[in-house]
Amino acid sequence: MIRFEHVSKLYGDKEALSDLNVSIENGEIFGLIGHNGAGKTTTISILTSIIDATYGEVYVDDLALSKHRDEIKKRIGYVPDSPDLFLNLTASEYWHFLAKIYGVADAEASERIDRLSHLFDIAEHVDDLIESFSHGMRQKVILIGALISNPDIWILDEPLTGLDPQASFDLKEMMREHARGGNTVLFSTHVLAVAEQLCDRIGILKEGKLIFVGSLEELKANHPNKDLETIYLELAGRKVEEG
Repeated sequence: MIRFEHVSKLYGDKEALSDLNVSIENGEIFGLIGHNGAGKTTTISILTSIIDATYGEVYVDDLALSKHRDEIKKRIGYVPDSPDLFLNLTASEYWHFLAKIYGVADAEASERIDRLSHLFDIAEHVDDLIESFSHGMRQKVILIGALISNPDIWILDEPLTGLDPQASFDLKEMMREHARGGNTVLFSTHVLAVAEQLCDRIGILKEGKLIFVGSLEELKANHPNKDLETIYLELAGRKVEEG
């Protein structure tokens, strides 16, 4: 289980995240919803140790992130919102580099790379430089890299951006299968249809504050006779056009 307790992040006088309190259960797909600047990436960046919280603590199965950072990082597979990393490596070099960092045996790494590269239809390009790939291809490379160590916690920041329909379908099926195995999937999205398809629960962020946590069914029950898009826009403070 992942637990945020009174987590805040300040940049000078600006509060990017304000007193976040939320728990994400094992076996759950949890979606962070919010427009740009709402705090989604800040939340994920704190959990993945890219940045430190100004206040509060994050726990993973009762281990405090501030005290067990290296142990927790090894349990996380992270897909950032930008796939433009390690462009001077080939896809294969990048994946084997990550496998060594996470202590995955060579034979096991090769088997996973072969399986995942075929699944995401990139097997013919494993020896090509990442800089030669399109955005969608780079996204696939990062996804495979995040799964090389077979982590129990998946953290994905806008993971479907740039994927072709087949790769998008395959990733969603993998997310469901991973959660069914008792593992945790946390991902951010601004696409409500994706959240509706995948999430057991969602958290809606607005200006760094968590304004709703629960299932989509609970959200709809709290706002009867309104579609999901209208509910979200009203909660986020965006204008809803009538007509």
